[in-house]
Amino acid sequence: MPESGTTVTHLIVIGLLLSLSVLADAIATRTRLPRISLLVLIGVLVAAVQQGVLGYAEARPLGELSEPLITLALVMVAFLLGGELTLDRLRATGPVILVISLSVIGVGAAAVGGGLLAVGYPLAVALSLAAISVATDPAAVSEAIRETGKDDTQSRVIRGIVAIDDAWGIIVFGLAMAGLGFLGSGDGAGALLEAGWELGGAVLVGVGLGLPAAWLTGRLRPGEPTQSEALALVFLIAGLSEYLHLSSLLTAMVAGFVIVNVTSHHTRSFTEIEHIEWPFLVFFFVLSGASVDFAYLGSAGGVILTYTGLRVLGRYAGGRLGMALLGRRGRELNPGIGLALTPQAGVAMGMALLAAERHPEHGSLIVATVVTSTIAFELFGPLLVRRVLSRAG
Repeated sequence: MPESGTTVTHLIVIGLLLSLSVLADAIATRTRLPRISLLVLIGVLVAAVQQGVLGYAEARPLGELSEPLITLALVMVAFLLGGELTLDRLRATGPVILVISLSVIGVGAAAVGGGLLAVGYPLAVALSLAAISVATDPAAVSEAIRETGKDDTQSRVIRGIVAIDDAWGIIVFGLAMAGLGFLGSGDGAGALLEAGWELGGAVLVGVGLGLPAAWLTGRLRPGEPTQSEALALVFLIAGLSEYLHLSSLLTAMVAGFVIVNVTSHHTRSFTEIEHIEWPFLVFFFVLSGASVDFAYLGSAGGVILTYTGLRVLGRYAGGRLGMALLGRRGRELNPGIGLALTPQAGVAMGMALLAAERHPEHGSLIVATVVTSTIAFELFGPLLVRRVLSRAG
């Protein structure tokens, strides 16, 4: 009977969340506010009601369904981002993407890590948050770009950066955990091997799924058969990545890259994913907002504000450095392009949980900082994306 009650509750909540997404669409249309920010705000309100009114310790409106829904949403976004990386586009914008991406990562991580150390936070906290700060939320950035309707060089460069940002994030996080493990217990080699498998295995599985999918998907007539094939690929990527402990985002991105570059009929598969991804994104953004834990806001307020400010500053400064290094090649880009890379969500939260497991003495502080700052980045990040796209260099 309890299971039946839980199922009924989840079905009602799903219906309510999708209904609220329609309301968010209407408000966004009339106010020009990003609907992503509105959905995250709905999630924060859900957390406030559950924790403040109903007395639950944490807000999980969909219980155990939350994790698979979030994973599927991120896999769909990463798959579509991989589909943006055609060889022709990479030849045209690849060097620009690489320079800006590495500049933002290097300056941003140094700003967060160095700043936190300078104000007196422990090395484990500073390095963990510096590594976590590298990750960007591809779902929020992609949706914000789509809402603007832009498809110019700048929007393609930003899409390309967020397509590889999580790969960089995983590398930096793995190196940071390896360094801390070596300093603390001599387990650096194990952490480095784990990060290597998470990345290398993701590439192998992405290619292994992408090659047969490139031959199979889209060969049938457009419509339900193609949609079924696209969904099958997304579920396989999500499931196998979880089973093998790989980066599902990198696996999906590699599969999308393979499909878009080895077959001439690729567009059908990507179009079918675009048609069905929004409901999953609704759950992702609302659940991201609902993950805030108000109990830790008071005790972690200082590090949350410091981390948030340093990350925004580092992103901006890194973008400016990248523009300076590019010279004339960056003349079509907004000098503040780094600010378009501030949204942060699922991957950062996952890294925070891993860091908390390895450094339990600082776990609550790290998780509270990342989750709470993520809410702010998800609320205001899309506004910054729009601002950057509103003008070029």
